[in-house]
Amino acid sequence: MNAMLINNYGEKAEFTATEVAKPELKAGHLLVKIAASSVNTVDTMIRQMGSELPLSPETPALLGMDFAGTVEAVGEGVSGYAVGDEVYGCAGGLADLPGTLAEYIVADAQLLSHKAKNLSQREAAAIPLVGITAYEGLMRANIQAGQKVLVHGGSGGVGHIAIQLAKHFGAEVYATGGGDRQLALIEKLGATGINYKTESVEEYVVKHTDGHGFDIVFDSVGGENMSKSFEAAALNGHVASTVSMCEIDLTTVHFKGLSLHVVFMLIPMLHNYKREEHAEILRSLAEIAEAGKLTPVLDENHFSLEQAADAYARLESGQGMGKVVIDH
Repeated sequence: MNAMLINNYGEKAEFTATEVAKPELKAGHLLVKIAASSVNTVDTMIRQMGSELPLSPETPALLGMDFAGTVEAVGEGVSGYAVGDEVYGCAGGLADLPGTLAEYIVADAQLLSHKAKNLSQREAAAIPLVGITAYEGLMRANIQAGQKVLVHGGSGGVGHIAIQLAKHFGAEVYATGGGDRQLALIEKLGATGINYKTESVEEYVVKHTDGHGFDIVFDSVGGENMSKSFEAAALNGHVASTVSMCEIDLTTVHFKGLSLHVVFMLIPMLHNYKREEHAEILRSLAEIAEAGKLTPVLDENHFSLEQAADAYARLESGQGMGKVVIDH
């Protein structure tokens, strides 16, 4: 089969079109013909950093985590799937799991689900990593109808899904963005936009919560922004973070009695730990999408498998809006 491989890591690491063996089916897995895959920030980090990240596969590496496609064969012990089923998931591209920048993947059935019937393969491929991350963060923060939820980075991959899921769960949703395009998307998704460049945390907490703070702050920006999340949260509130690799003062967390939830959705893939929970979340996301409450935003550009490098460059440029998708 055709695949795009990385032979060396680094900022200018090239993807090389390579003919490789079609993966062999094994027990507990599905052989899937990939229709589309999407690019996530972690994919670009692996490409650039290589062995500096403990989750990077050895070279030559087949990257790519998210995909959607059609089942071509069902492994021993797998139930609920048949040849011809359309599925989606996040199932490779790190450690010893071959990725999605190829024509086929043999994926653990516990990391997959049937895709939503009302979404295209391209749309379904955009959801898994960001969808699982957003869902897990909101669930761990114990989201309830009627709460006020703030999403930092509401126009980003995780953020724009978190907005839709929070609204689905009945929350009143607010989200930060840094420009007119970002704020327009946030408003289109049904959240109240906050321009973090022109409004301070204190100002928008007073404006939208009468100074009480938000019940849940979903921080998809992280780093130094976590301090703003702590400041924006209500007493005994919850902060869910997807980017927490930093040193930070937790004094505010202590005196406000906050619960901090760090979401690292790759754990089941990396450690073969409770992988079935990913399948359960993907099934829930498909149901929410079929109910008309979840639609991923796709970048306007189209890329073929052979243009994987261009797709990665598009995400890295920061110029795109929505998930970058590769057509196979």
